[in-house]
Amino acid sequence: MENFYYLCNPSVKEAGRPENIDKKMVSFIGTYSAKVDDKGRVVFPSPLKSLMPEGGDMRFVLHKDIHARCLEMYTFEQWQSQSEGIKSKLNSLNPRHAAFWRGYMQNRALVEPDGKLGRISIPRDLQTLIGIDKEVVFVGNDYKIEIWARDEYEKSIISQEDFTALATELSQQL
Repeated sequence: MENFYYLCNPSVKEAGRPENIDKKMVSFIGTYSAKVDDKGRVVFPSPLKSLMPEGGDMRFVLHKDIHARCLEMYTFEQWQSQSEGIKSKLNSLNPRHAAFWRGYMQNRALVEPDGKLGRISIPRDLQTLIGIDKEVVFVGNDYKIEIWARDEYEKSIISQEDFTALATELSQQL
């Protein structure tokens, strides 16, 4: 699992430590709830939007998370960087690598907040994949934002006891 982190995060320098991630990337912080309208539009939280560079590229890629029932939302630049890093480690002539790449490129969409209200439209197929009904939770997760159906997000929260045990276990590996 650790290797998958580095496969998907090519901006991590060779030292292999997350603290060495390129400092130019946007770091998203915070948890925000939002309502989804009948057309699948949701207002992109202004605290997250404000972290984007003034006048910069406001395109995002939504992608179904590999490990959880949520969407990952990357800046277009981060998505390109991550995708190139993964592709560089694959052999397109290897059928298993080709199958992985096809799977990785599925269930994604390009979105951009509209100028009027800052809404994004989440495609219906992606809403269905993660169980979105009427409310979503945006979770800033450093270089990406996770989008969860409210119920799925609440089920995913790790207990304090499990978090502490996992922190202790991980600290012994450092």
